Amino acid sequence: QVQLVESGGGLVQAGGSLRLSCAYSGRTFSGIVVGWFRQAPGKEREFVAGISRSGGSTAYADSIKGRFTISRDNAKNTGYLHMNSLKPEDTAVYYCTARYGDYMSTYRRDYDYWGQGTQVTVSS
Repeated sequence: QVQLVESGGGLVQAGGSLRLSCAYSGRTFSGIVVGWFRQAPGKEREFVAGISRSGGSTAYADSIKGRFTISRDNAKNTGYLHMNSLKPEDTAVYYCTARYGDYMSTYRRDYDYWGQGTQVTVSS
């Protein structure tokens, strides 16, 4: 049984930083691709970032490129999303997601497991 639990969300002023964590339990963490998506009120859930099994490859949405960094610690079974220079438009529920295999997809439909989400609110 795979379980993903996000933490680290909260309220921050524009220009501030947050670090989201995604704690994984289940089969071997190093066997999964980890992704982060977000969903703002009234909008579709969108891809934010993804990281390969080894951590050697990453992908980012254009809207957050240069401000967010995805990482993982396979020894701790945990993924991270480091968010800097936050903007009000980054306000959303952020979801950690995972899929087995090598393919690092940017599509929601390709991910099998999801966390419950953590709220990030950026005030102007």
